[in-house]
Amino acid sequence: MVEKIVDVAVGLILREDGALLLGDRPTGKAWPGWWELPGGKIEPGESVMQALARELDEELGIAVTQARPWVTYIHVYPHTTVRLAFCIVTGWTNEPTGREGQQLMWIPPAKALEMDHLLPAAYPPLRWLLQPDRYGISDIGTPEGLPAFLQRLDAALANGLKLVQLREPHWPGGPAAVSLHTAFERVLQRCHDAGARLLVNSVHPKEWWQQADGVHLRAADALAQTDRPALPEGALVGVSAHNETELAQARAVAADFAVLGPVLDTPTHPGATPLGWDTFAELNRQAGMPVLALGGQSDTTFETARALGAHGIAGIRGLI
Repeated sequence: MVEKIVDVAVGLILREDGALLLGDRPTGKAWPGWWELPGGKIEPGESVMQALARELDEELGIAVTQARPWVTYIHVYPHTTVRLAFCIVTGWTNEPTGREGQQLMWIPPAKALEMDHLLPAAYPPLRWLLQPDRYGISDIGTPEGLPAFLQRLDAALANGLKLVQLREPHWPGGPAAVSLHTAFERVLQRCHDAGARLLVNSVHPKEWWQQADGVHLRAADALAQTDRPALPEGALVGVSAHNETELAQARAVAADFAVLGPVLDTPTHPGATPLGWDTFAELNRQAGMPVLALGGQSDTTFETARALGAHGIAGIRGLI
C-alpha cells in the first residue's frame, strides 16, 4: 500500500529587517508547544499560492500581497508524510495575530535554528534561507589573467557577492597545477576578507576542498558519490545538474544546493541545448532543495528566476 502524502503550503514570512515569523502549535494539535512555520493543507482544486493565502488569513489574519514559490520538500514524520511547498512571503496587510490561540514570535533565522522545540520540518528551510542567492563562478584562464580577475572579484564582493566557486578545468599545467593553487589561495583570501565563502570545483584536488569552504561537485562526480563528501563542519556541498536524475543524486549526497542549467544560451556551453524557463521551473519543483539557475544569468534575469521558484542565480560573466 502506497502511503498517502499530505500536500501543505508553508509561508516563510520575512520582515524587511530579515526577521522570520514563527508560531507555536496550540494544545489539541500534534506536537503542542513546538514552534513552526505557518501554513496548512492544500485543499482539492487549490494552487499552492491560493492555499497559502487562505491559510495565512485563517491563522494570522493577514492578506498576502507579495509571495513567491521556493522549495518543495518531502518530510517523513512517524505517522504521516508531508510534501511541504515552502513559499517566501515579503508583503502583506494587517498585523499578524494568533487567530487559533497560538503565540507568535519574530526571530532571525539563524537564531531560530538554535531554538529548542522547533518542529523538525522547519530546520531545512531555515538553513537554506541563510544561503546566498547569487553564486559567482571563476573564469581566470591563465596566471596572466589573475590580476584582472581579482579586480572583477573585488568589485563583485564589494557589491555583495557572498558565494564564489573556483572552477578552472583548462588551466595551463592542469587543474592541480601549483600556479593554480597559488591563485586559489589568493582568491580564497579575497573572499574571506569580504565575508564571502569559496567552494572548489571537484575537478580540482580534494585537498583543496578541505582548505576552502566546501566543494562543488560536477554532475558526473556527484553520480559517482554514494554519500555526502567528508568535509569540515559547516562546509557546503553544491552539485551541478541538468536533469531530474542528477537532481535526485544531489539529494542522495545531501547537497546544500544544486545549480541547474543551462537555462538560456550561454557562451560557456555553445553546443548545449538550453532548458528554457518552463523546463527549469518543472525540474525545480522536484528538486527538494534550493536551486540556482545557471546559463545566461545576470541581474536582469534574477527576478524571473526567483518568480519561478529558484533560490537565485549562478554565473560567470554575469556575476564576476
